[in-house]
Amino acid sequence: MKKVWLASIALLVGSSLQAQILKPVQWSYAAKKTSPTEAVVYLKATIDPGWHVYSQHVKEGGPVATSFKFTPGAYALQGPTQEPTPITKLEKVFGMEVSYFEKQVIFQQKLKLTGKTPLTVKGTLEYMVCDDKQCLPPEEVSFTVPVK
Repeated sequence: MKKVWLASIALLVGSSLQAQILKPVQWSYAAKKTSPTEAVVYLKATIDPGWHVYSQHVKEGGPVATSFKFTPGAYALQGPTQEPTPITKLEKVFGMEVSYFEKQVIFQQKLKLTGKTPLTVKGTLEYMVCDDKQCLPPEEVSFTVPVK
């Protein structure tokens, strides 16, 4: 009887370990007013060791590029969302060179403020994360960033 009970416990523990959800990327957000009528929103990805997040600029046939959608509000976007220079390497899985970020990346969006502050910038971002063995499905994340 003890053997059956121990085998059942081992099965439960083993299956719960396999069912853990991988979350190799944590997102954080901030904003800074640069003048009475302008601000910058910062969208930071902190990436676990061994994983990488893709650039906004990925060629057709590659992984899902990181993208940002801002909900209309009392602001206007000033140009595209900026990113630092990515690492660009051949990825065998995709059979092409791809651009990505490791450890952390901060994306920046400049805004022209058209209303009173404080205001809140809302939106969604989509990204894909891979390591050298696997890619996780693209994930969409909502964000809210106060601008004071």
